[in-house]
Amino acid sequence: MKRILILLSVATVFIYTSCKNEKHEKEEEGKFLVTSPIQKDTFVLHEFVSQIHAISHIELKSQERGFLQNIYVDEGQFVKKGQLMFQIMPLLYQAETYKAQAEADFVEIEYQNTKSLADSNIVSLKELALAKAHLDKTKAELSLAQAHLGFTEIRAPFDGMMGLFNVRLGSLVDEGELLTTLSDNSKMWVYFNVPEAEYLDYITKAKSDSLQKVKLKMANNKLFEGLGIIETIEADFNNETGNIAFRATFRNPKGILRHGETGNIQMPISLKNALIIPQKSTFDILDKKFVFVIDENNIVQSRQITVGEEMPHLYVVTEGLTVKDKILLEGLRKVKNKEQIHYDFVNPQKVLSEINHLHAE
Repeated sequence: MKRILILLSVATVFIYTSCKNEKHEKEEEGKFLVTSPIQKDTFVLHEFVSQIHAISHIELKSQERGFLQNIYVDEGQFVKKGQLMFQIMPLLYQAETYKAQAEADFVEIEYQNTKSLADSNIVSLKELALAKAHLDKTKAELSLAQAHLGFTEIRAPFDGMMGLFNVRLGSLVDEGELLTTLSDNSKMWVYFNVPEAEYLDYITKAKSDSLQKVKLKMANNKLFEGLGIIETIEADFNNETGNIAFRATFRNPKGILRHGETGNIQMPISLKNALIIPQKSTFDILDKKFVFVIDENNIVQSRQITVGEEMPHLYVVTEGLTVKDKILLEGLRKVKNKEQIHYDFVNPQKVLSEINHLHAE
């Protein structure tokens, strides 16, 4: 009998302890994590589709008609200023130059003879002037022939990268025919269009003594290693799009960027006293965003908010919240509107640090 009483006592203690632990676990399971918006100065990156241009990109055209006798370079080759690239058959132009040179030499002799006679008063000064005019004319014709001969050699006007050839060796090229293109890729001009509202924000905040630095995200979604600076803004807005063109300049020492590429400019926009909340604390109803706000009686109330900017895992709220509000951080699907809950409050700075750490990984 004594043994039975002892066993009953132990069972009672066990059942009591189990019930107590189960109740504690349920209370713990029923708790939610709550935080508050954090207010701080920050910045967001606005992306703009961009077109990349070489600082100098020109078409090289033939200035004379003739057969393409030699090509001294290759497509995609880097050439130096003054380097010979193409040679148009010069025989005809050489012959014309020799003829003009001979004519100029002959007229020079005639002029010197006339000058000697004029010095001796044998011929008039008028006849000497006519001889001088004839000499000047032949010298001009010689210069013209030499210029035509020089045009048979096409040389690089600056250091740059060769484009595709539009002609082949032995082709008969006409005057003004496109041979190839040449690009100076040492610096690149990146053009992007900015909406009027963002232009106004930029121009009112821009410092006159410093140039805005921007980043370039290339087509492979990787950032170009160098920073660019916004140097110019177009004079007029496009009335059809409501945008205005900006131009940023990037140094391109490794030649990674080429004329005609595309990318996205990332321009930092400063935000003063921005009200920031985690994206995971929001939910959508149709096209509107909401959060659950916990009042002084621990009752959750859904509240619509207005999101001004979006950052990785974060929203900048412009309407609907204050720093004093408490918002549900997790378990949004486990609560109902106007339900009373138990919660643990998490410092918003800690929440932000954890989100930034997660994003960095």
